[in-house]
Amino acid sequence: MDERAVKSDEQLLVLVAQGDRVAFARLFGAYAGKVKGYLIRLGAPAAVAEDLMQDAMVSIWRRAASFDAAKAKASTWIFVIARNAWIDKLRREKTELAYRQTTILSEESDDESPDDAAVRGQTEAQVEQALATLSPDQREVVQLSFFEDRPHSEIAERLSLPLGTVKSRLRLALMKLRAHWEQYK
Repeated sequence: MDERAVKSDEQLLVLVAQGDRVAFARLFGAYAGKVKGYLIRLGAPAAVAEDLMQDAMVSIWRRAASFDAAKAKASTWIFVIARNAWIDKLRREKTELAYRQTTILSEESDDESPDDAAVRGQTEAQVEQALATLSPDQREVVQLSFFEDRPHSEIAERLSLPLGTVKSRLRLALMKLRAHWEQYK
């Protein structure tokens, strides 16, 4: 990379998309502190902000090719990635908290009436039955989307699939599940 030739962050992102580590180091140096400060202002504790900043910078490295200067400035694009990392963390914590609370409640529900226990057991069995009608690929996408509350873009990245494929699998899975539930009406 010719230091004199690069005049903007947008140009740095173009170089990063081509795998230029020097350009990424420059971008990291210019934005790491700003991104961490931004995350702290959004409410992240300093240590969490540091981790999220690192995650955001890794995402920038991986997704630099998707940057479009016609749609946004480089700084806007970078801060949106950081904000989305914070939102995803909050979602995961919310899901984990809800799961822990549900587990605690189910453990505490020893005084559950036999009728309630039977209905709950029947519902759980029906859900398991419905999920068993899905292909393994569809079941995995449903698990990540609905039970782990992952955004579609994260699922696509995690499974190395195009976003459209993730959405198609979800749509087909929901159609199968809907058809399965129709028989219980």
